[in-house]
Amino acid sequence: MIESTEKRQVRRGRIFPDRRSTAEEVSDRIAQRTEQRKKCRQIFERICPQLMVNHYNWFIAIDSETGNYLLDAKFEGLMQQVKIYYPSNGKVRLTAFRLNEQGYCGLI
Repeated sequence: MIESTEKRQVRRGRIFPDRRSTAEEVSDRIAQRTEQRKKCRQIFERICPQLMVNHYNWFIAIDSETGNYLLDAKFEGLMQQVKIYYPSNGKVRLTAFRLNEQGYCGLI
């Protein structure tokens, strides 16, 4: 039996090396996401007490620009609603919360 002495070369690097973001683009995206989170959190704080009465521990996805929101008891159901009402066009970004005292969806 012949054994190979050659080691496989490990290639490390970017998957798409031609798609590089500048530091400005990255900081702009971070700033936009932070601003969106703040807007959604304000909407969440405003509507949460009314919705918690009948929908405690349900999931909610909020559109920061319009203030519209979607509700579902399960996260998977909420994601299906998001796909139906907000088709993937890359422009609308929603923020998900859970209708409880903290608003967290998962474990921290």
